Parts: sequence; C-alpha cells; structure tokens
Amino acid sequence: MLDCIQYNNNLDCCLNIFILYHTLVIIYLLISAVNTMHAFLKPGSSGFIKRKEKPVSTETTKEAHIPWVEKYRPRQIDDVAYQDEVVHVLKKSLQGSDLPNLLFYGPPGTGKTSTILAAARELFGHDMYRSRVLELNSSDERGIDVIRNKVKKFAQISASAVRPDGKPCPPFKIIILDEADSMTLAAQTALRRTMEKESKTTRFCLICNYVSRIIDPITSRCAKFRFKPLTLEILLKRLQDISKKEQVVCKEDALQALIQVSEGDLRRAITLLQSVSRLKGEEQITKQDILEVAGIVPEDVIRNILDVCHSDSYDKLNLALKEIICNGHSGLQIVCQLHDLIMFSEELGDKQKCVIGEKMAVVDKCMMDGADEYLQLLDLLNAIMNQICHERE
Repeated sequence: MLDCIQYNNNLDCCLNIFILYHTLVIIYLLISAVNTMHAFLKPGSSGFIKRKEKPVSTETTKEAHIPWVEKYRPRQIDDVAYQDEVVHVLKKSLQGSDLPNLLFYGPPGTGKTSTILAAARELFGHDMYRSRVLELNSSDERGIDVIRNKVKKFAQISASAVRPDGKPCPPFKIIILDEADSMTLAAQTALRRTMEKESKTTRFCLICNYVSRIIDPITSRCAKFRFKPLTLEILLKRLQDISKKEQVVCKEDALQALIQVSEGDLRRAITLLQSVSRLKGEEQITKQDILEVAGIVPEDVIRNILDVCHSDSYDKLNLALKEIICNGHSGLQIVCQLHDLIMFSEELGDKQKCVIGEKMAVVDKCMMDGADEYLQLLDLLNAIMNQICHERE
C-alpha cells in the first residue's frame, strides 16, 4: 500500500515537471517571435528595402498646394486692378507714412482685403509685417470679448519708429477687421472707444460689404472708400493671364461663362477656374464644364418649368419640380435663375413681377434658414402660375 502511494506521488511530480518545462518552452518561443518581429519592423533594418527618393524642391511643393487666389493676390498697391482712386490716395499716404483709419466697402471679390494687405507690406516690409499687423475675420470673431481681449491688447502695444536694421518705419500698427458688418452692436461700440484711446499707436482698417451696418460713430472716424465692381475687360484680362501662367487651355466662351457666373467676383472666378482645371487636367475647358462645376441649372430646365407654369396644372407642376429636385439641382440657384428670367420677361406686367419678386424674397429667406427646398419651390412656382394664368393687368 505504501509503495503504491509513493509511486503515485512520484508520477504527479514528474507530470508537474513536464508541464512546467513545456510552459517555459512556449514562453521562450513567444519571446523570440516578438523580438524577431520588432527587429523586422524597425526602420533601417534588413526587413525593409530602402528606396532612394528623389529630392523634391520645397518651393515647388509649396506652390503646388497654394490656392490660386492667394498665389495671384496683389503684392503691391500698383497691382490692384480698377480701383484707381483708392490706390492714388493710399500711395500718397504711404509716401508720408501718415495713414488714417480706413473703411473699405463694396461687393465681394473686388480687392478690398488685398489692397490693405499690400499697403501693410509696403509700410512694414516682410520682417516686421507679423509684429505690426493684426488681421481678424469679424464673421467668426464678432463679439465684444474679441474687442476687449485681442484688439485692445494688441492696440495698447507701443510701436517703435525704427526698424531693427536702423531704417525708419511708421510708428503705428494696423488692425484689419474683415467682414466688419457682421460685428455685433456692442462690439462696434467697444471698438469705437478703442479707436479713440489708441489713435497714436494704432490704425484700424474695417472691411465690409454693407456700410449701412456700421454704426455712425465708427464711419465718422474713418476715411471711406467704395470699391467698384470689376469691369468685364479687367476680369477677362486677369483670367487670361492666370490661364497662361498655369498652362490652362480655356476657350473664349468658357471664360465669358466664367465671368457671367462669378457676377463680377474675381475671387470666385479664380477659384472656379482652378476647380475646373483640376477636374479636366490637360484637356481643354469648355463652357459646359464651367456651368457644371458652378452648379448652374441648364437654361432649358428653367424655361421648361416656366412653360409648365403656363399650363395651369398643379399636377404637372408637381411632377416637373420633383424631377428637378431628383436631379440634384440647388433650390437657391433655381430661384436666382427664375428671378432673372421673370424680371426681364415681356409677358408679365409690373404688378405681377412685384408680387412674384416679393414671394421670391420670402422663399429665399426661408431656404437660407434651412426650410425644405421642395416645399418652398412648390409654393413659389404655384404663386408664379397664379400670376401668369389668373392675374392679368
């Protein structure tokens, strides 16, 4: 009996030793595999075959990724197109280093921001530009806290009349407030007080589209300049120059369509041209390409919906509108193109145009606020149909 028990104990001991041995072997194999994998994945190890990369010029890479709007932005005041009065006054001010507070207003894409940036570069040069110029977009930073914190603190910093290299420079800084018409009333009131207190060390340049949204105490403290919409000749010349420099093959009617779509906004025209060139590559750009990228609804579609309005059938109108919406056309773009056709139509009287125009304004506001495009367009087209078929002067 004792011999049997001793035999079982010896057997258990051998079994435990066997299990422990195999466990250690497995752990050793796992550690070896992990070390091998680390050595393989380590950069520069024999697991990788290094490819000799061709050296790429940093300047070429940067230029390839710069938007054309920034790449061809005027760097000097003389490069600003079709704003002769503003350029003349600014050049006189720069010669005496005596710059007043400025208020630039006018349509978008006419060179307001580019003009003041070019003036600031000529005043301070490349080295002092960052320390002397503060640029803020008031559509994003439009509250009173921005005026109290960023603007006021920057305005209180004193400015020297001598550059680090010993050359003289204007003893003031420039604060650029882009889209200033988006600022709240409280922010504009706080800005007025800052303009008064820091007039010795800081000049302000306010840029906006609608000068009527700027309070009178601010406008009275600024020299106001209105930027005129660019003429067709200026737009065409600038677009042709960019097309030539970027080696873009563009038909004449395509450039004309680009100007018509941009509505005098040079920035929008350049952006559209770059988008179409990226889409087409080295192929020739046509008028149809411009209209597709710009999201313009085909003219025959707009005329077809007006013809359906003449039918005095709500069911046909509903089906035609559903087809347009299913094709993915923008509701706001449809309203804009309908407006142009109706306002220049000779079939409708002035009273009918007034009613339709008022309805268009309401529909446009509702869609801007996020209303359903299908319902709003259906309401507008129903009003147009009623004026065409039932309201005769």
